[in-house]
Amino acid sequence: MSDNAGHDDDLLEFLDDTEVLAPQDPETLRPWRVLIVDDDLDVHKATELAMQGLLIEGQPLEFLHARSGHEARELLASEKDLAVALLDVVMESEDAGLQLVRFIREELCENAVRIVLRTGQPGYAPEIETVQTYDINDYKTKSELTRTRLYTVLTAAVRSYKQICNLESNRQGLEMVVEASTQLSKIRGLHRYAEGVLHQLCALLGVLPEGVVCAQASGDIQSSSIIAAAGQFMGLVDSRLCELAMASLRDRLHRCLSQRESFFDDGLALYFGLGGDRAMVALVDLHRPLESMEQQLLRAFSANVAVGFENVLLYGQLLDQAYNDQLLQLPNRNRFVELLDKNLKDPVGITLALVDIDEFSDINDAFGHRFGDQVLQAVVVRLSSVLGKDAAMARVGPDAFGVLGPDHLVCAETIAAVFDEPFAVAGEKLQLSATSGLVRLTDSAAHGSELLLDAQIALKRAKQHNRGSSQYFSPAMGNDARERFKLLKGLRAGFEENRLFVVYQPQMDLATGRAVGVEALLRWRTEEGRFVPPDQFIPLAEQSGLIINIGEFVLRTACFQLRKMYDQGLRGFRMCVNISLAQFRHASFLGSLQKALRDSGIDAKDLELEITESMAMEDTELVLHVLADIKRSGVTVAIDDFGTGFSSLSHLRQLDVERLKIDRAFVREAQSSTAGATIAQMVINLGRALGLTVIAEGIETEDQRQYLLGLGCHEGQGYLFARPMQAEQLEKWMADGQPRGA
Repeated sequence: MSDNAGHDDDLLEFLDDTEVLAPQDPETLRPWRVLIVDDDLDVHKATELAMQGLLIEGQPLEFLHARSGHEARELLASEKDLAVALLDVVMESEDAGLQLVRFIREELCENAVRIVLRTGQPGYAPEIETVQTYDINDYKTKSELTRTRLYTVLTAAVRSYKQICNLESNRQGLEMVVEASTQLSKIRGLHRYAEGVLHQLCALLGVLPEGVVCAQASGDIQSSSIIAAAGQFMGLVDSRLCELAMASLRDRLHRCLSQRESFFDDGLALYFGLGGDRAMVALVDLHRPLESMEQQLLRAFSANVAVGFENVLLYGQLLDQAYNDQLLQLPNRNRFVELLDKNLKDPVGITLALVDIDEFSDINDAFGHRFGDQVLQAVVVRLSSVLGKDAAMARVGPDAFGVLGPDHLVCAETIAAVFDEPFAVAGEKLQLSATSGLVRLTDSAAHGSELLLDAQIALKRAKQHNRGSSQYFSPAMGNDARERFKLLKGLRAGFEENRLFVVYQPQMDLATGRAVGVEALLRWRTEEGRFVPPDQFIPLAEQSGLIINIGEFVLRTACFQLRKMYDQGLRGFRMCVNISLAQFRHASFLGSLQKALRDSGIDAKDLELEITESMAMEDTELVLHVLADIKRSGVTVAIDDFGTGFSSLSHLRQLDVERLKIDRAFVREAQSSTAGATIAQMVINLGRALGLTVIAEGIETEDQRQYLLGLGCHEGQGYLFARPMQAEQLEKWMADGQPRGA
């Protein structure tokens, strides 16, 4: 670039407006060159067809085509005077379009061409991150680009390109625009951004900051407000347009907003259209006329800054969605954790409550989500009324609220009072209850997320005890939860590292002493060699969902062990496997069962699945449905721990099982307790009446065996006969008849 100041004016070549607007034959006009880069040929054809015959700024369009980022690079290196590049994001790679942006701006140093990203997969390039990271001028999804919107996008891009080209000769001014835009792009808050615009604008004009920025958020211009000010206008920030006492200032702002254009005749009023009824106006108190060159410079500045305003507004919306619940207009979990962190710096006298509405999912199921939303809104109104301004609230879950405030206010009694009276929802009276977990901040951890976790631990305890109640957190609860988490973590690792294994306990005919089957039982030996009791780790596996994979492992292991026993000459032998309700509920269970039978090649009648009585009662409809499919496959079913679930006779008949299993507690008490003997006798009589085989577990003495045999019990298992043993020991035990338990 020449440093000869005498030629500066010669470098400025602005198009004459009358020349641009004069009617001419489109074929004789110099076209705007538009590059389409997209790997979809249909996109090229559709774009060209949609724009066919249309003029922008009185000139036609000429389209150039590239089907990949690589092809586009070659074309860009040879072709000049491109006005607009319409780029797809995902082509030969997920970021091919973004890399092409870098190539255009950084390697070719082409700053004039307007870049519009068009994507059909916005997930690969989130809008706000892409606009802030890459030097692009617009970002659109393909689905939103109708013919009209595409023409609007191209028109805006071409106009911006035209202005930049016209201002190219004034490189110093353009560099100031770019520098100003770059500096502004680092600012995210709307008020700070508006202040930055005002100061950069005054710097471009070479004057001291003196002016305002006014924001219009709706169709009502009078409700527009001052969001930034400098110089003598500093005191006007947050004032509404209709409240401004300075008539000249009010009139100039109103004129610019109502006519939606910039004015350079009475000072400077620069208009930034943001789509719809939203707009910004920057007004600078300028006491000299603006030259044509300066006006062009300001229009280019306006085109760049308008995109920046949109980005800042979008960022604000995303920030609001990230930290606030849109339905209830409350802070969400993220914001609440930040609030907890702040309060933990001085925790004395402050309590956190986690309030969970009981059976809320049932309300949604019965009345719909719209009604459910109204219920939540009613609860928020009641909570706010009872707690007042001394407590902070947040929505931390679908039906859960976090409440933070003084100990005397945020307590079990206050929360109970909130739900004492029915709620008025959609003209109906609805009685609700809530369960809550409370934590005194002095009793909890040093971080907000951990504090919320402690409240959840207390809430879970309260739900286990009695829904509608409250429970305060104690450090002991936290220790229990951490131990359970540690145990679950170890269980996952143990399963992945093959430290879980199956043992087998024989089931005997009480009359003949002959083994009629075995029960497959799961064991866990830790890396240190310690055995973890099944009643500790199996409930954890069920709660975490790990039981699905573990249960399939046990089922397949047992089936293949029975196959091995077939091969050793043993037939008509039963293999019993325990099944949890979580497995029954899982969509893959029946498929896994069929696959295990098919892969192992065992007879379905030799496999017996054991379900507990309480499980059968908890979800009867599901259990009956799955049992019917199991029965059709030929597999038999037994009810484990019978007598503990208090099921009815009619219910038992519905289940269509082959075997009842007397719980070990009743076996242990059968000879010493009237109640134990009565239940054992009842189960045996019930089995006889229904034609079911009865098996007793936990037989440890000969007296117990004789007693149960006398009552009419058919089969049994327990330490009297054999301890649970691994497969190799079982095979030897079967061969020599000697108990070798492990």
